[in-house]
Amino acid sequence: MLRVRQEAVETASRLETAIEKVGRVATTEAYTPFEVAQKAEAVGIAKGTRDTWSTILLGILAGVFIGLGAMFCTLVTTDAGLGFGLTKLLGGLAFCLGLILVVVAGAELFTGNCLMTMSWMSGRTSLAQLLRNWGLVYFANLLGGLSLAGLMFYTYQWAFNGYGVGANALLIANAKVNLSFGSALARGILCNALVCLAIWLCFSARTVTGKILSILFPITAFVAAGFEHSIANMYFIPMGILLASQPAVLGAAGVAADSVLNLTWAGFVGNLVPVTIGNIIGGGILVGAIYWLAYLGRERTTELVTARPWLRAVIPNLVRAKPVASVAGHLAEPIRVQIAELMRANLEEPAALDRGGKALLAVLGRARDDSDFLAKLAENPEQTLRDYDLTSEEKAALSSGDIQWIESKLGILDEPLRTWLNGRLAQEKW
Repeated sequence: MLRVRQEAVETASRLETAIEKVGRVATTEAYTPFEVAQKAEAVGIAKGTRDTWSTILLGILAGVFIGLGAMFCTLVTTDAGLGFGLTKLLGGLAFCLGLILVVVAGAELFTGNCLMTMSWMSGRTSLAQLLRNWGLVYFANLLGGLSLAGLMFYTYQWAFNGYGVGANALLIANAKVNLSFGSALARGILCNALVCLAIWLCFSARTVTGKILSILFPITAFVAAGFEHSIANMYFIPMGILLASQPAVLGAAGVAADSVLNLTWAGFVGNLVPVTIGNIIGGGILVGAIYWLAYLGRERTTELVTARPWLRAVIPNLVRAKPVASVAGHLAEPIRVQIAELMRANLEEPAALDRGGKALLAVLGRARDDSDFLAKLAENPEQTLRDYDLTSEEKAALSSGDIQWIESKLGILDEPLRTWLNGRLAQEKW
């Protein structure tokens, strides 16, 4: 009877803790911009160390997903009869399908990965890792987009509505290959600024619903405005090239064969070059670099100069990292020192940490100093933590980034350590 009563008390206690945890999450609608910057940086580290095979597979999926959004956009804007503005709005909403699939289902999208400039600027992702990821993902996205275009051609969906769908696809592609270099570059910059802002907003959301709503407005805006997305064009333009050889589609579009002379593979490359450059500038600099400077620049300066000593010669007056005040009002020590002090403080208290608590601190200390370990913790927490004497609850907290549970276990976390944990352990897909 006593054992049953004890189990009931323990169950009630766990339920109360769970309810409190849900309540804390519910009352905080979104992560702060500073926390978002930390999460974006942490995800960049993970992407830079992801294995080649997984990167390629996820890149192909992203190319297909964005292509599906482009296909949906083409379909719903065919003979919409809603007027120019509303037709563009409808197409933008339909295109959101692509990024929703990338973010929620998980995939590697080149334009989203332009935010990896944040982890590179912190010195936590090397230039080789950055370029490797971009190269693999870009060409995997291309393979996915081309594959979907070929598959869609053989569905003969383009013959719907008296070849109206095919005519719309042809005209969309033809307009893209006839853009000037400067126009394509400018449209690429603005496009990926909006795409990366959508990703940034997704990082701030705590729920799938929040992520979807975060995607809708920026993505609808870039599509409606006619901006250029390099990965979407890997579906739009090849589809147009395939349809340019169909007389029925040319007739439905009301154009002669000599009107689509630029709709070739050379025209495809001629569009991709300026659009890709623009996408890198828009996402990597206008969003990634500026937010890094705004939220992480002063904090990461020391680490950045350590990782890249040549910067000191190039910019001799680099600002030193601004020390962060702790909850008690004293200057915060480096995180690894805080962890050591936390370990010592708990061991000196009568209610010392159990073996799991000590192991938990050991994991935190290694994650702080070893970016490869941190990336593995994000990708495969179960395998990464198997050598540590952790309880199932501790492993779950580390896997999910449950900062509240970790605090309840360790008891004392000052603000810098808490902020770091929240940003590093709450890993999310782009």
